[in-house]
Amino acid sequence: MARANRHYIPGQVWHITHRCHKKEFLLKFAKDRRRWYRWLFEAKKRFGLRVLNYVVTSNHIHLLIIDSEPEVIPKSLQLIAGRTGQEFKQRKERKGAYWEDRYHATAIEGNEHLIRCLVYIDLNMVRAGVVNHPAEWEMSGYNEIQNPPDRYGVIELQALQQLCGFSNSDQFAEQHSRWVHDAIAGGRIQRERCWTESVAVGSLKFIEETKARLGIKAKGRKIKEQQEESFMLREESAPYNAVFATGSEALRAENAFFWEDPLIDLDG
Repeated sequence: MARANRHYIPGQVWHITHRCHKKEFLLKFAKDRRRWYRWLFEAKKRFGLRVLNYVVTSNHIHLLIIDSEPEVIPKSLQLIAGRTGQEFKQRKERKGAYWEDRYHATAIEGNEHLIRCLVYIDLNMVRAGVVNHPAEWEMSGYNEIQNPPDRYGVIELQALQQLCGFSNSDQFAEQHSRWVHDAIAGGRIQRERCWTESVAVGSLKFIEETKARLGIKAKGRKIKEQQEESFMLREESAPYNAVFATGSEALRAENAFFWEDPLIDLDG
């Protein structure tokens, strides 16, 4: 498939997933997950990366971010992944790749679809069977949303609550907690491939508009109805050229694809 140039969509929310090389558990120690978080915070300071949610597992990460300015996302991802891997390899005297050279990006529509993706990220370690509630996992955005720190937070809470349809922060935090509780109580924690294997998820209008914006980059991708009033833009079992990079960067545009993962404990 021909290489795609980076496509910038102002204000678009993206769900990013990135795995350690060969799904190795290179983030299994808390200090390594904290180092990743430190560089996420640095990317926010240095480039203005706008973060809505995140979780760091033992072998992959999830990021929910807003496309704010050209090159912010590719520069941020390159900094976070590059520095995290570099520090790990220096400490462990390890050679070779730390991350898969491919990451995945899915465009998410606001309101109900964003809420579903938000909770899906929160429940990652519950889904893996590691914890019973996301509050028990240190490196996740759930705790920051529920108990915003006075300093050193990364999540833009005001932007997140507005995109989810709330104007009051306390009401949003309460509802966010209820969404997570209801999903766990109702057994709705299973993996949903649409969030990690689609080009876009949302209403039919949103999907059609996103496909039009992507132009040649969306050629061959089909619109599929996921459930009532919810659609996804995807291409079956084919490479996905992500929209966040320039050709000279370590994480290049052609290096994102759909992960066809086996059902392992830590599986997105």
